[in-house]
Amino acid sequence: MSTGRRPAATNEPHDQPAYALAEAARYLKLPTATLRAWTFGRQYPTAQGEGQFRPLIRPASNRPPLLSFSNLIEAHVLRALRTEHGVSVKAVRDAVRFAERKLNVDRLLLSPELRAEAGRIFLDRYGELINLSASGQLAMRQVLNTHLKRVTWEDQSPIRLHPFVMGEAIAEMPIAIDPRIAFGRPTVVSRGVSTAAIVGRIDAGESVAAVAADYALSQEEVKQAVLYERAA
Repeated sequence: MSTGRRPAATNEPHDQPAYALAEAARYLKLPTATLRAWTFGRQYPTAQGEGQFRPLIRPASNRPPLLSFSNLIEAHVLRALRTEHGVSVKAVRDAVRFAERKLNVDRLLLSPELRAEAGRIFLDRYGELINLSASGQLAMRQVLNTHLKRVTWEDQSPIRLHPFVMGEAIAEMPIAIDPRIAFGRPTVVSRGVSTAAIVGRIDAGESVAAVAADYALSQEEVKQAVLYERAA
């Protein structure tokens, strides 16, 4: 199976530099330091002085340090590995390269094939490299699948991410990040209303019912926007 190699970046909205590190980390519910290490690398002490972990993700812009929507998707996929245990940077890099070579896929973490054979090959290799038990590999695969269900693909490219909201059923997923809507900021997807705008009005003293009526949203959608913003 092969999807062919795609260019590392394009002029499409999803590949444009749009998010500062702290902002992207907040949207994804990741520590900023973790996201910085994944995208820009980090130094670590060695007997000879300092070593350097190379990044797992190629950021859209190094100077200034900005991420694209595609970078958010890549970090979202890596977040699945971090949910149960810390990511082994070297093992992930080796597993990604192994699967990319085997399937002739560029930027594996952006590929919809992760839901199928590419994901199996990647996780099997990663599990081998970190000596993960069979039950651990099964659990990791389930967590990855849960993360991938929150990404919408079109023509082999990710176009929308539904970030996690506390207490939300996966069938609902009312909050979305879409580079074509609201400059790629989180919105209530049914109306394209910024979650930040909703929270701003709630904090100004308006009721959930009034905000919902004004935007033609359900009260539950307004509550989900608040939960997302306050947890992010």
